[in-house]
Amino acid sequence: MESETRMIEMIFPEQANHYGTLFSGHALALMAKAAFVAATRHAGSSVVMARSERVDFATPIKVGEMLELVAHVSRTGRSSMTVEVQGTARSIGGARERIALSGAFEMVAVDAEGRPRPVGPDVS
Repeated sequence: MESETRMIEMIFPEQANHYGTLFSGHALALMAKAAFVAATRHAGSSVVMARSERVDFATPIKVGEMLELVAHVSRTGRSSMTVEVQGTARSIGGARERIALSGAFEMVAVDAEGRPRPVGPDVS
């Protein structure tokens, strides 16, 4: 079961707020997407988000910078998983990277009817 996902996003003006930095709502959506992909790969089935436990915005991410999101499953329960996501920002020129955001998301494996199911593709 895969438990880590890496995604890279270039930050464009339409993703920014009036300060020219990544809008927090868009950042949350990107983090949720990374958590979803990591949990889906780990569970081998569909998943839904049950909650976001904590999200920290450490530094602004400017338009024109790249954001690398790394999501990994840190805990697996019967049907739920905790996925931690960390975002590292850097300019195109390769300037020093910095941790820009981090968070934890609780994801639940679900069956075709949307009910919780055990984690794992071959579990009935």
